[in-house]
Amino acid sequence: MSDRDDLAAWAGALIRPVAALVPEGGARLRLGVWGADYDAVPAEMEAFVRPLWGLAPLVAGGFDAPEAGTFLRGIAAGTDPAHPDYWGEVGPSDQRMVEMAGIAMAWLLAPQAFWEPLGLEAQTRAAAWMRQINDQPPSDNNWLYFRVLVNLALARLGEDWSRPAVEAALDRLDTFYLGEGWYRDGEKRQIDYYVPMAFHFYGLVLAQLGGDQFPERARVLRSRARAFAESFQVFFASDGAAIPFGRSMTYRMAQSAFWAACAFAGEEVLPWPRIKGLLMRNLRWWAGQPITDRDGVLSIGYAYPNPLMSEGYNGIGAPNWALKAFLVLALGRDHPFWRAEEEPPEDLPEVQTAVPAAGFLLRRARGHAILLTGGQDARAFRGCDAKYGGFAYSSAFGFSVPSDATAPERPEMSAMDSGLAVSRDGLAWLRRGRVTDARLRDGMAWGRWAPDGRLEVETWCDFAGEGWHLRLHRIRSADPLEIAESGFAIDRTSMVEPADPDESGVVFLRNASLVSGLRDMNGVREAEVIRAAPNTNILHPRTAIPRLVGRLPAGESLLVTGALGCPVGAWSGAEPQISEAFLQLCARMGADPRRVASAS
Repeated sequence: MSDRDDLAAWAGALIRPVAALVPEGGARLRLGVWGADYDAVPAEMEAFVRPLWGLAPLVAGGFDAPEAGTFLRGIAAGTDPAHPDYWGEVGPSDQRMVEMAGIAMAWLLAPQAFWEPLGLEAQTRAAAWMRQINDQPPSDNNWLYFRVLVNLALARLGEDWSRPAVEAALDRLDTFYLGEGWYRDGEKRQIDYYVPMAFHFYGLVLAQLGGDQFPERARVLRSRARAFAESFQVFFASDGAAIPFGRSMTYRMAQSAFWAACAFAGEEVLPWPRIKGLLMRNLRWWAGQPITDRDGVLSIGYAYPNPLMSEGYNGIGAPNWALKAFLVLALGRDHPFWRAEEEPPEDLPEVQTAVPAAGFLLRRARGHAILLTGGQDARAFRGCDAKYGGFAYSSAFGFSVPSDATAPERPEMSAMDSGLAVSRDGLAWLRRGRVTDARLRDGMAWGRWAPDGRLEVETWCDFAGEGWHLRLHRIRSADPLEIAESGFAIDRTSMVEPADPDESGVVFLRNASLVSGLRDMNGVREAEVIRAAPNTNILHPRTAIPRLVGRLPAGESLLVTGALGCPVGAWSGAEPQISEAFLQLCARMGADPRRVASAS
């Protein structure tokens, strides 16, 4: 997949299987038996509407799309109270608002296919149904952009719309801005892929299609996109894979939709060859993963079908939001994006950068991209400790979600990777997560975890030698603790070889291409290997995880861990650097390395 026609062919291959399942003249699609936070009507509307995110750009780009008629008839039916498939009235924070944005995009990009053929009577009904979004409050986060898109579409179609509703939504969205191009998704400090695939994606659509109505807003949104691109590009490795992090990973290619939106808005946030390379390599990486079911419909999962990693708000049709990345198909062949030659992957620089606004440290190195973070409080989401509470996230290793209990005799079920867990009695375990205080501190990713009044864990993370990062934990506990700390989960489909260095507190796991390891810089913990339960990792169905375990007395303890994750070829020569990095870390923290090394 190297050009516009190839990408259009793949878009069609993802859309056709869904369109073929739509009942004749219907507006609801039941793809299977699957529950979500919302009831059946909006779930079936979601499954029907989401292919429009790819279909509308296809039509706008002049490609043959015979499925357009199916969705045109569905829009007419779903907005008609007299039709059996009527989508119903809209309430507060209603999932229907989310799907309204897909219809709005179809009207904005290809009105000749999804609006004009409706006829006056159906147009009047459809516009009135969509205007309900101005009468009910959306969720106080990126959902505010759905109101913006709907009103923008109505305005461009010559229908009644509400400028005050748009201005109020944009004013509120502006309060979520953190700087350096980064937003939080709502009142809480939720920072994840909703920044590129929602805030910037919708903002750039507004800037391009609504710049005449909102010129100053467009200027600001474009400026923020340029700032965001500088750090966000480091999320993408040279092989095209991006760093999995946070919730909603089942939207897959939407992680690179930001680059598509930049091209659509004509915003050269980076040189066109790099933008094209970042997007197209990511799409090729996804095209090589088994992400569809036997019918060709996108499944719930990440690199393979996997319900364990899903969210409560993921309906069975939700994954088609991945089609946002196909927005570039709306651009003609003569657009600078399509004329540009992709930057070769070997020219993508190895780089390390800090993002104070988000509290991230990022590195693109040989073989993968990696994120260090102090953590976030994301307790509203399934598996939140795994998705936000880890120390490191990698495009090559992925992250793992628990499949069952976290009892110490079954650590393979908790499948904790790149994390920390403690127990006071050896039976009940607390996993680091729900971090309420995190930022860059002392030049490192820092977070404080205090699950109750008897325990506080502060952790500093920083990059060290090639493939390595260091973690320093300051643990204050009113009770003696059992403690477990883990490294990257590694694919064990091919034999993982534990490398025994004949010293305690050290473990390395290696497969044909990658190595993952841990070194206890204190020398007080024992190393072990956990064979994680199947389907816990979002990249690989079968993994192994290096782990350090030990005991700590009540009071204050300092632990330092070296964590390795890199291609096998990058391993040699890196290890001596970790000792030097350890001494430098102790110096930066004002900690006596002799005290750290003798902590018990």
